[in-house]
Formats: sequence, C-alpha cells, structure tokens
Amino acid sequence: MARRLRAVLLIPVIVALVLGGIRVKHSVDTWQAADDAVRVAELVQAANKYASDAINERDVSVIPLLRGERTAAAVVQARRTTDEDAEAFDRAVDRMPQNSGLLRRVGLVRAGEKQLPTVRANAFTSRLTGVQTEESYHLVQHPLMEISNELGFGSNNQASFGRTLYAISLTQAAESLIRSIGTHLLAEDRGTLAPGELDSQLASFRSYAYLEKVALQEYAGAGTADDMARLRKALADAAAQGQQQRADAVAKAKAAGRSYVTPPDLDKMVGEIAAGRTTAQLTAEGITPESFFAASTLGFDAYRSIEVHLTDTALAGARDIADDARRDAIINAVLVIASVLVAFLLAAWVARTMTRRMRRLTASAIEIAGQRLPALITRLSRAAPVQVDPRVAPIPITSTDEIGEVARAFDHVHREAVRLAAEQALLRGNINTIFSNLSRRNQSLIERQLALITHLEDHETDPDQLENLFRLDHLATRVRRNGENLLVLGGEKPAHQWDQPLPLIDVIRAASSEVEQYERITFSGIPEAEIHGRAVTDLVHLLAELLENATSFSSPHSEVRVTAVHLPDGRIMLEIHDQGIGLPAEDFAMINRKLADPPTVDAEISQHMGLFVVGRLAGRHGIRVQLRPAGEQSGTTSLVMLPDTITYRTAAEEPDTETLVLAAVKEASFTPGEAPPAGLDGFQGYEAWNDRPADTPPPSRDEAARKPRAKGARSRRRARRTPKQESSPDVSRSVPPWGTVE
Repeated sequence: MARRLRAVLLIPVIVALVLGGIRVKHSVDTWQAADDAVRVAELVQAANKYASDAINERDVSVIPLLRGERTAAAVVQARRTTDEDAEAFDRAVDRMPQNSGLLRRVGLVRAGEKQLPTVRANAFTSRLTGVQTEESYHLVQHPLMEISNELGFGSNNQASFGRTLYAISLTQAAESLIRSIGTHLLAEDRGTLAPGELDSQLASFRSYAYLEKVALQEYAGAGTADDMARLRKALADAAAQGQQQRADAVAKAKAAGRSYVTPPDLDKMVGEIAAGRTTAQLTAEGITPESFFAASTLGFDAYRSIEVHLTDTALAGARDIADDARRDAIINAVLVIASVLVAFLLAAWVARTMTRRMRRLTASAIEIAGQRLPALITRLSRAAPVQVDPRVAPIPITSTDEIGEVARAFDHVHREAVRLAAEQALLRGNINTIFSNLSRRNQSLIERQLALITHLEDHETDPDQLENLFRLDHLATRVRRNGENLLVLGGEKPAHQWDQPLPLIDVIRAASSEVEQYERITFSGIPEAEIHGRAVTDLVHLLAELLENATSFSSPHSEVRVTAVHLPDGRIMLEIHDQGIGLPAEDFAMINRKLADPPTVDAEISQHMGLFVVGRLAGRHGIRVQLRPAGEQSGTTSLVMLPDTITYRTAAEEPDTETLVLAAVKEASFTPGEAPPAGLDGFQGYEAWNDRPADTPPPSRDEAARKPRAKGARSRRRARRTPKQESSPDVSRSVPPWGTVE
C-alpha cells in the first residue's frame, strides 16, 4: 500500500521534473548559444582588427617600399602589429564554436594567410606591380571582413546587423585602397611605369572610389538611424580634424618662412587624382603624398571607429545576453530543483502521513479484531454484563479525510460488535438466571421428595420394597444433580457449603453414593488426607460426574477402581479407571481442551453437560482434570490433581507406601518416560502430572497435622447403609452422566 501510494504521488513529481528539466535545458541551451555568440563576437573583433591592421600595413608601406626601404621602421612596426593580430585571431579561433559556417570562413582566412609572406616579399617589385600588391592584401582582408556576417545574436535582425558591419568594413577597405593607390600615384615616378600601368592604376583608383560610395549606401540601407548619426558625426569629426591639420600646416609654414599651398578636402583630392592630373599639377594644388595620406587616414580612422563600435556593441550585447541566459539558467535550475525537491518532500510527507495513519488504522483494526474485541467478548461471556464496561476506545485517528472516515466507520462497527456481545451476554445472563430459578424451584421439590423417600426407607421392612425405594432414591438424587448442573451453568455457587474439613475417603464415598451403580465402585490406597470445607461440595459433585461417566460407559460386570496417591509436594492425584470402550485420540485431545478451558454455554453444552460442569467446578478450586487411555487395557483413566490449597494431611497421618515410594523416586531423580519403580505401576498418570519443582521436599508430619480433622459433619440427608459401603456424610450432589463424552 505504501509503495503504491508513493508511486501515485511520485507521478506529478516526475511530470514536474520532466517539464522543469525541459525548461532548464532550454535555458541552458540559450546560455550555451549566448556564450557561443560571445566567442563569435570576440572572433569578429579579432578578425576586424586583424583585417584593419593588415590593410594599414599595406598603406603605410607604400612610400618606404617605393623608395626601396624594405626594412624601414614603419614597415617593420606595421608588419609586427599585423602578426600580433594574427596570433590574437588564432586564439579566438581556438575558442570559437565549431560550426560549419565559421569553419568555412576561417578556412578562407587560412588560405589568404598562406599568400601573405609572398605578398610581403614581392610588394612593389617587378614580380608584383603596385596595383597587384595593393589588391593582394585583399586575400587576407576580405575573408576576415566576411566573418562579420556571423554577428547579431540577440538582435532583432541578425542579417541586418551583420550586413551593417560588413558594409562599414567594406567602406573602410575601399578607403584603404584609395589611400594606398592614391599615395602610390603621387609618390611613384610615372616615367618609370610600363605602358598602360598608369591607366590601370587610375582605373583601379576610380573603381575603389566608386566602391566606397556603394559601401556607404549599403551601410545606410542596413544601418539604423543611430548608426547613420554615428557615421555622420565620425565623418564630421574627421573633416574638422582635417581642417585643423591644414590650419596647423599653414601656420607652421608661415612661421618657417616657406610658402604653403593649402590642399583641398579629401573628395576634391580624390577627384583630381582620378582625373589623371600629373604630379606637378596635383602638387601645385597642394595635393602631395603626405597631405593625401593624412586626409585619407582621417576617413579610414572614422570608418574604423564605426567598425570598432559595432563589434564592441555586438560583443557587449552578446555578453549581456550570455550573462542573462546564465542567470536565467541558474535561476530556473534552482527553482526547478527547489520545486521538485519541495514537491518530492511534500509527496513524501503526504505519503508518510497517509501510510502512518494507514498503518495505525491497520494495527488498531488487527488489535481490535484479534485481541481487544475477543477479550471483551470473553469477559462478557464469563461475567455479568454490568461488571464489564462495554464502551470502546476509538482508533487514535482524528483526521477528516477518507482514512479518518474509515477509522470512524470501524469504530462504529466495533461499538456495534460490543453492543451485540453485551446483548448476547445479557441474554446469556437472563438464561442463566432462568436456569438458576428453575433449578432452585425444582431443588426444593426434590429435597421434599428425598425426605419423603428417606422416611419411607426408615419404615419399610420388606427387602424387595426397600430395594425399590433405594432405586427411587438414586433416581431422585440424579434429578437433583441435574438441577444443580443448571446452577453451575448459570454461574451459581452451592447454596450450602461445609465449614469443616472432611476426609478424602468420605468425599469419595459421598460421590459414589450419588452414582446409580455405586456397588461397582471400589477404593484402594486412599491416603488419609482431608479436603477443605469450601471445596467439599464441588469436589463431591465433580467426582460424582466422573464416576457416573465411568459406570455408564463400561460393562455392568466390570469394576470401576478409584485410587489415590499423596505426592511429596502436598498435592493428591486421584485416578478413576474403567474398562469401557475408550475414545479415539482426537476425542481425548478435544475433551482435555474443554476441561482446561470450558466453552461458553451453547446448544452443544446440553449434549456434554457433564464435561462442562466438571471443567467449571475444577476451575473454581484450581483442580486439574485430564482423560487419557487406560494403557494396555481398554477403557479410560480420569486423572484428578487436587492442589495443596484444598488438601492437607491429618495430625496422626503417617506416610503410606505410595508416598514413601514417590519420595524415593524424587530423591533418585526419576526421569519421566522411564518405567516407574515398584509401587507406582498402578498410577498411570504420574508422568503426566509430575511437574512439581525438583527441590520440593516431602511435607513433614508436623506440617501434615497443621489442621484438625472435621468431626460431626452434618449431612443434608440421612446417610444410606449398604452391604458394600460404609456410612458417609451425605454431601452428594445430583449430576447426570456425560452422555456421549467417551
């Protein structure tokens, strides 16, 4: 039950765990994706710096390389910066997510990087002309620039964000080519150029000037209003800085006493160079390699600042999203775990509470059904209903749920069962009262009848008629014993009890006098012991029932022997032997159980009244009665163990032969199961009752004489004298035979 209840309560917990796990997994996936976006942004940041420094290396190397200064400080420093950017890019590649798009783009970068050493070695030589040199850096710069398209995690339009960054990177690259080719055109001796090379350079210059305008339009189409405002501000700052540079150059030349031609703005310079003007014409307008490079660098730096801002913004946004995703994942995980734990603990608490109450209910129900209710019914069946409290203690469950309702229902069933048992006990009490009243009514009539029969016996001289009167006397005695059996069934005690001890032999004689076939009963070995007065009447009744049973179910021509032995521990064991038909072993077991624990009065008692009466009478005084087979002979042996609480020896009693033999056996540590020593062959029940303590000494003569022998005991009717029986006090009780006991 507990396992099934826990299984039922665990179902919602498992469902909550699954749903919470899905939510936590989603949060963890989001966190992982945001963390990947952070590493992508770091990669794009490193790639853009790498690309910018690579094309910047190309631009700053134009004049030194054209002059043949291949180890110039500017060239060395620019290449060192590019190499450092390449190392930073490699570290970012190691941390980047391993997805197919990024791997493909990094592969293109690696292919361009392989060409970089050759480009550096052949730059601005006959092996690699000016335009070819300038465009060769595109092998590295363009793949690096395209990585920007992987940005945009968490933005509303990932493609738009990457497009914006790509557009500004393309603008910067076009500006760099314009700066590089323009500086090359201004610084190179055009007379040394191969035929058509100048036209090729001018065509490339014009193309990249046009490409810059196209890239700016792409940026305007992909960027937001803030992006455009930021670009305009950056270009305005660059223009202001250019004006300041020109003003500073004018002031510096004036201070030096030199003439200085103020160059036009960058757009004017680009237009003049693209028009194919000669170097002299351009110099006359103030367009020199230095002024053009400085002006173009301001635009390059402006575009670079926008690019850096976008990459930094993307990286910061990705980090914020990653932090939020990580926080959400942790919070969700904690909440899910806490919720599942609370749900599990709550389910376990509910299951434990319910199972504990179920166990308490089950234990209480088993206790009520197996102990309390049977014990109460037994008390009600053995006592008057008013002497037993029929109230029941409720099951200690006070909840109002279904378990509490079951407990209350079981309490109701318990109360009804007790009420019915009390009613049955009251009914039995009423029946017992009826038995007692009817018996007492009959007893008075039977006593009058016995008195009349006794009177007739005293005045009858005809032997035959006297014999008939004796028979009539026995019949009346048996009727009286039947009436007293009803008193025993009703739980009544004898109305008249002896107040003086009575010798055991007189008790046995009184019992045999109540048996119709008393002449078949013989006594032998009866010790000189006395029975306490309070037990005399019941013991006479008990022995009369046993003797009546023995004579009724044995041959009319056989004897019924009564023997007794006084045990060293003070008890007396009586044996009644008959030579009847005997009983099966299972019947002996059933009879002995009922003798030890008499059942409640019911219809079966009427068929075995003697059995019930003997058990009730024995229970009053602690007497133990047991039936057993007669050994090798046919018949039944009735064993009656009288406790030392109702027996004691007379003052003048000497231990008889049997007692001395038993004492000798005790001293010799006789083991039950062995053949009894000489003198005990006739006492078949010795082994069955030899349960006295091993260290119990036989009573002394002084102890045996501690109570005086009763004298002058009065009888309820005059004793009869027969040829085979001496006179005895009339303490007989009239009890019918056992019927079908044997």
